[in-house]
Amino acid sequence: MLTIYGIKNCDTMKKAFKWLDEHHIEYQFHNYKTAGLSPELLQTFIDKLGWQAILNTRGTTWRKLDESIRNSIDNSSAAKNIMLENNSIIKRPILINEDRALVGFSDELYQQFFEN
Repeated sequence: MLTIYGIKNCDTMKKAFKWLDEHHIEYQFHNYKTAGLSPELLQTFIDKLGWQAILNTRGTTWRKLDESIRNSIDNSSAAKNIMLENNSIIKRPILINEDRALVGFSDELYQQFFEN
């Protein structure tokens, strides 16, 4: 079963939900804010996608971090710690479908993901 991970009020998440619904693709939604984010689940994201791919360094949460903290995030462990403390810093959405995973949203990305 496909699971989409993220935060409900995010505009990118809304676009992803709309795309999935329009293409009649069934999914479960895991909201970090209400359901939480365990270290094990985050490690799954890191294992499948890499910490650099899921760490959102363009968003407000990143920009609000002290520069010394941002500079210290240079490995998987440091990134994991900051993502567990601030799950808003994780790129959204993340799709997990059995052994396949995808981060982000665009029509093209989703079309390719579901064609394969």
